[in-house]
Amino acid sequence: MKIDRQPEGPLRMEIVSLDIPDVKLITPRRFGDNRGFFSETWNRAAFAEAGIEADFVQDNHSLSATVGTLRGLHFQIPPFAQAKLVRVSRGAIFDVAVDIRTGSPTYGKWVGAELSAENWAQMYVPKGFAHGFVTLLPDTEVQYKVDAPYAPEHDRGIAWNDPAIAVDWPLEGRDPVLSGKDAALPALADIPAPFTMETA
Repeated sequence: MKIDRQPEGPLRMEIVSLDIPDVKLITPRRFGDNRGFFSETWNRAAFAEAGIEADFVQDNHSLSATVGTLRGLHFQIPPFAQAKLVRVSRGAIFDVAVDIRTGSPTYGKWVGAELSAENWAQMYVPKGFAHGFVTLLPDTEVQYKVDAPYAPEHDRGIAWNDPAIAVDWPLEGRDPVLSGKDAALPALADIPAPFTMETA
């Protein structure tokens, strides 16, 4: 992993490139005392310095009651493609991004990281990636920013267990809890290519 930005000043955050460098792991600082804590979870200038340019327009919040709830792998096609900034306010998830940009040297590859209320890490998932997560603790709450609104007619997905992608989900032998929609998603090879390196 490559550190793109070291914390500076009282409210900065560490931003690290994962094995697919366009996907970033961000860890904001938290400052606590007997009352609780304060944290700056999004800073446009700090992200811009790390090469992340996103004009977020919507915040989403999900609750998953059961360990092993798996949501994904989701994306929206242009002109409503979305970049996402994902964090956990309660519980923990294993968060995954899959490169679906044709022409990319990492096409069909995935990266993942644990995000939790304890480690306070966030994942930045750019356009051109499918995104999903599985919950590691009960009653997990996930919050994420997106830079395009939800557009049902542009909503797409890839099977969570596509063998060509082979995400190593930490399910510990249990079957995932899936929506009917997610259980029926196609393999990456069976969908039209929505992104290229140039258009993502």
